[in-house]
Amino acid sequence: MGRIAFIGLGAMGAPMARNLAAAKLDVAGFDSAEAAREKAAASGLDARASLAEIATGAGAVVTMLQNGEQVLAVWREALPLARENALFIDCSTIDIVDARAAHELARKAGALSVDAPVSGGVAGAEAGSLTFMCGATGGAFAAATPILEKMGARLFHCGGPGLGQAAKLCNNLMLGVAMIATAEAFTLAERLGLPARTLFEVAAASSGQSWSLTTYCPVAGLAPASPANKDYAAGFATKLMLKDLRLAESAAAKSGAVTPLCAAAAQLYALYEARGGGGRDFSGVIQMLSGKA
Repeated sequence: MGRIAFIGLGAMGAPMARNLAAAKLDVAGFDSAEAAREKAAASGLDARASLAEIATGAGAVVTMLQNGEQVLAVWREALPLARENALFIDCSTIDIVDARAAHELARKAGALSVDAPVSGGVAGAEAGSLTFMCGATGGAFAAATPILEKMGARLFHCGGPGLGQAAKLCNNLMLGVAMIATAEAFTLAERLGLPARTLFEVAAASSGQSWSLTTYCPVAGLAPASPANKDYAAGFATKLMLKDLRLAESAAAKSGAVTPLCAAAAQLYALYEARGGGGRDFSGVIQMLSGKA
């Protein structure tokens, strides 16, 4: 396999790279932000000063970046530097058009490529329990599996190039809408005098059950892993949920799909972001809906 060049050492990327290093793989990281490089190095990761330094001769390149423009720019720079038949894996959540453009860059360079966006948030990245939704040829997915399984607990081959991103956007569309519905239900329950715990216990055993309720409940004290218990410190920031919903809206427009709930949810998260909630967990939208923020 050779050296793995990991590019993007933010809140998600740094722990993912550390998990690769902990698995005794040869990993070197880079981030354009000096502060991110210094923080990663302080945590024990081999963080280098330039992309070229880690990409030259690399057998695999993993990117975890903010948008498709960044991914394409990094792949254009790294592809000529990596070794022949290198493997390129993008774990960012980006537009499907950009993902397929990245695959095409890799194909022309003779490299294998996988779009592998993740679910699980910062906690999942740190624990190595992420879910990867992969779009790739069968050969590329097989080549990526030994790397991805060191960072995650579940790998799904969703189909050809770009379909990992399709799965991620559809999943987060459901998640974003479900969280707002859950928050609205608890807000209504409070106004009606129904205790939050009672609603939680009833819905958890009834047709209202969902991950947004039983794992990530927006009311504190009901689900142990919920960010609500930590004043909505971001496990998955509102600004990231909003980004994903807007990507889903874009994909819907290009494909002719009708997604009115996606549009409505995006408007509500945008309003919450405008009121200062962008860096807080997306489940904190309940504070705005209940009039507490």
